[in-house]
Amino acid sequence: MRVRQKVGIVTGAGHGMGRAYAEGLAREGASVLVTDIDVEAAQATAKHIVAHGGVAAAVRCDVVDDGEVQAAVDTAVERFGGIDILVNNAGLHLAKWTGPFSSFTLAEVRALFDVNVLGVVSMTLACRPSMTERGGGVVVNISSTSGYSSHSPYGVTKLAVRGLTVAFARELGPSGIRVNGIAPGIVHTDSAIAQLGEEGLAEHRAGQVLDQRGEVRDVVETMLFLVSDDAQMITGETIKVAAGLILTP
Repeated sequence: MRVRQKVGIVTGAGHGMGRAYAEGLAREGASVLVTDIDVEAAQATAKHIVAHGGVAAAVRCDVVDDGEVQAAVDTAVERFGGIDILVNNAGLHLAKWTGPFSSFTLAEVRALFDVNVLGVVSMTLACRPSMTERGGGVVVNISSTSGYSSHSPYGVTKLAVRGLTVAFARELGPSGIRVNGIAPGIVHTDSAIAQLGEEGLAEHRAGQVLDQRGEVRDVVETMLFLVSDDAQMITGETIKVAAGLILTP
């Protein structure tokens, strides 16, 4: 129970990895506000958590809508008393965003940056007052190993998320707020299999130093470590969970 009596918000938690982050926090003792642009999916995640003995509530939240962001934060404060943990997971990440910039309209690129980059800014700043009032908190930003190659609009947004992690660690540190990131490699989820196929997954795995599959639990456990007191001396870092796919000195 690493986060017993803590309160967490997870964005984009209606499906996939976001749902896994929310369930992981609840399993470790946190009360969780599940947010997603798909409110029915968010409600399903919260219902699942409650059915398994956890504490959760759900609200719709489009991270590019300042009003919905503030409403989500207000809900967490009203329902659970404050905010200790924020997992900035919401993002556009389908394979369509991995093409070159020239293959997209400016409006499409702007929409991608609004969600993947400015959404992180908006949620973090909105949670800051409550975290500060409670004596500190933890933010975990979800980047990607794609941010280390940065040859696509998606990759550049995830490079920017790493930059935000450093900037916010410096800005929020005096308030006792730690900010770290996770850069997953390929995680074997239904969506990854649907987008890449077994052949694409095999190609990715061939580039790893460790010949093993990335599983959802690998990334969730990294998140749980970062939000726990075991990581109290870590801030401003992005941890790659990718079996050595990207190694940099």
